[in-house]
Amino acid sequence: MKKLLIVLLFLVGSQISVAQQAGKFRMGLDLGPAIPDGGGIGALFILEPKINIANNMSIGLRLGTAALAKDVTYYNISEDYEGEISGNASVTGTFDYYFNNGKSNVAPFIGGGFGYFALSNIDIENGDFDNPDEAGNLEANFKWAPMLRAGVELGKFRMAAEYNFVPPSDLQNINGVVIGEAINQYFGFTLGFYVGGGRWKNYSIEE
Repeated sequence: MKKLLIVLLFLVGSQISVAQQAGKFRMGLDLGPAIPDGGGIGALFILEPKINIANNMSIGLRLGTAALAKDVTYYNISEDYEGEISGNASVTGTFDYYFNNGKSNVAPFIGGGFGYFALSNIDIENGDFDNPDEAGNLEANFKWAPMLRAGVELGKFRMAAEYNFVPPSDLQNINGVVIGEAINQYFGFTLGFYVGGGRWKNYSIEE
């Protein structure tokens, strides 16, 4: 009987699932507001496949889109003019570290990444310009930039704050002269959920 009990305990113990087990895949979906540095507003949408490299660490590929309306600065004009950007797409490699010992569904985390940002054209409202040559246009371009974030996971749900350090873009007039810049850095706050990867709390039977 004693030997049988030991065997049963071993079998049960071997099935205990420590949350976010190494080697498991997960898929996250997040969305929320985006706030450009210097003023404006927008929305952020993120799809992020990830793999757990340890019980409390993961790496992923963050596929994001930020739709932003932001301020544009002219060097020779004291006022700021509002520009609109149709889309800011990015592909970023990420790393997250979780502060969780497997005894709770609450898992705070910090993380970051580095990626490639594709910036769309900006059309500037030029009704206040007397000379059409003074009106600005920002062509689509690409930037490499880091991203930092922190947040918490509650079961399968996730909320986070992030900051994207995207360098500014030059604003040119119709003659190709640089007359200003558009600030591309932005703060985001997201809510979402993920599937896969296990749960944070230990369970006696593996799911």
